[in-house]
Amino acid sequence: MARKQRIPNTRLAALIAEARWTRTQVARQVNRLGPQAGLDLTYDRTAVAHWVAGTPPRPEVRPLILEALSARLGRPVTHAEAGLRPASGAGDVAGDPVEALIDLSRADMDPSRRAVLATSLFSAALAVPAFQQSAAEAAPAAATTRIGPAQVTAVRTMTDRIADILDEFGAGHARPMAAAFLVNTVGPWLRASGPEPVRRNMLAAASDLTYLTGWMAMHEHAHGLGQTYYVKALGLAEAAGDRITYSRTLRGMSLQASSLRHGRLALELADSAAEAAPTAGPRLLAFLRGQQAHAAALTGDRRRAHAHLHAAETALARADNRRDAIGGYDRTAYLFHVAHVLAEESDWTGSITALEQSIAVQPPQERQSKAHAYAVLAQRHYRIGHLDAACSAWSRFLDTYAHVSTARGDDHFATLRRQLRPHARARAVRELGERVREVSAAKA
Repeated sequence: MARKQRIPNTRLAALIAEARWTRTQVARQVNRLGPQAGLDLTYDRTAVAHWVAGTPPRPEVRPLILEALSARLGRPVTHAEAGLRPASGAGDVAGDPVEALIDLSRADMDPSRRAVLATSLFSAALAVPAFQQSAAEAAPAAATTRIGPAQVTAVRTMTDRIADILDEFGAGHARPMAAAFLVNTVGPWLRASGPEPVRRNMLAAASDLTYLTGWMAMHEHAHGLGQTYYVKALGLAEAAGDRITYSRTLRGMSLQASSLRHGRLALELADSAAEAAPTAGPRLLAFLRGQQAHAAALTGDRRRAHAHLHAAETALARADNRRDAIGGYDRTAYLFHVAHVLAEESDWTGSITALEQSIAVQPPQERQSKAHAYAVLAQRHYRIGHLDAACSAWSRFLDTYAHVSTARGDDHFATLRRQLRPHARARAVRELGERVREVSAAKA
């Protein structure tokens, strides 16, 4: 019988070259790490040559190869990047959420691979997960770095900064930054050693950033990718034992399902989010009830939708004035939920009024959200035949859209042009036309 031809491991070879190591040096470092895994290893350059030629190393040795390369390169190296198959049950997506997150984010950093990720499909059949308090945290393997409270603060501060960039300039600019920070900084810190409370806080902080990255992917219409980030965020929050972060992520997943008109799934996720945080404070409670209202309206349950709206308004009235970058909820967001609920009931006039009230109290720095709100307002006016009012709202949309990079905004711009084309002779449309051409040229 002919021997099976081996396929060279070009990925491993490329990493060794990047590390500027000889094969002897690789073998020597793997041998040094062996005792940490209870192994007495005597590899030499011949063994490394076999690995590069396509002979897979022993399963228990593969994590040591990754650790040696990670320490040398100063960044996490995963099984996939090194062309190695994880040991059965030891390094797969479910068993190692940190590695799965790093692989996902590294692909999201690469413009050539980002386009492929964006085509992944959203699963409406996703089982609604319940919080498991007993989940084990991701443990560092042969950690060479130690973290403390300062590193946790750094991740939370960076997450806030990225959220601000999202608000002001759009997800097109903010998401690549988030993916790069996850790979280059957060990944190594998740692998680091430290006191258990610090490690759990780091897991929770990483979960928030992962949730934000999924949120941005969702608004860029990469719904399968966004859902994948959300699932990773759930795993990190569960490992941290953090019900609040877990709840916020489920709520984000409900919003995504709502945007895709999966009403029943949206309601299941919204209800699960509420159940995951039974002791939520007033602002988080309003945040959760508002989404439950929207999801209930999508399923046609008017009574339940308005009951949740009332609960959201009551809770918001008891909340403090703090503005959170992640999971924040304010009067603007509440009124936007009111507008959604009324639109599901075909109360277009009421929905328009709620939208106008929402926009009136929206913070000026939230340019991406403001562009979206004006676009929705314009389309609601157009739906009931108010062409002049629609053009006025579209004009305000253009004021903001010109300054942000957002796929959702691009879609709204396409809708603007499509809706107004049949009315090209109307004065309001003619007056808007020159600005539309200017923005189109600038965005080209």
